[in-house]
Amino acid sequence: MFDFDGTITTKDTFLEIIKFKVGKKSFYFGMFLLSPFLAAFKLKIYPNWKAKERVLTYFFKGVPQEEFDQLCQAFIAKEITGMIRPKALEAIQKHKEEGDEISIVSASAENWVKLWCDKMGLKCIGTKLEVKEGKITGKLATKNCYGQEKVNRVKEIYQIENYSSIFGYGDSDGDKELLAFVSTPGFRAFE
Repeated sequence: MFDFDGTITTKDTFLEIIKFKVGKKSFYFGMFLLSPFLAAFKLKIYPNWKAKERVLTYFFKGVPQEEFDQLCQAFIAKEITGMIRPKALEAIQKHKEEGDEISIVSASAENWVKLWCDKMGLKCIGTKLEVKEGKITGKLATKNCYGQEKVNRVKEIYQIENYSSIFGYGDSDGDKELLAFVSTPGFRAFE
């Protein structure tokens, strides 16, 4: 089980895909407008998922799903390679060679993370975005795949008792529960 943002990548892809879509100037302006919610989240008085929905709504609400999917494809094609940690790729390759089943468990939207996972031959467990009438709403369709939700989602997909050992890699507070759950945790193992 690998976290994606900050573990496999050097940057948070959620923030980077926004910059890719709107440019740095509009990104920083939007983040300034959203700063009260982001500050409340950092102070742990506003839930992570609500802060994420605020950001998604501001930058993506009303974007047609087809256009959003094209944005995700372009982002993965043009930007992701420069963000991947070489040591993380080596670890993924080693686990593949040992015949291990590998899943990326990410709070980021599956829309772009799954594209990278498919290219790498990996399973993707991520947050799903709500789409209504063919457009991104800015809301989450699933619980944010963060913290305990990462463990919950893994348990939904895997029969854990069938595995003698489970490796897990992460880099942040959002990975603590997953790292406590696995038999062999790796915190910031690829930096």
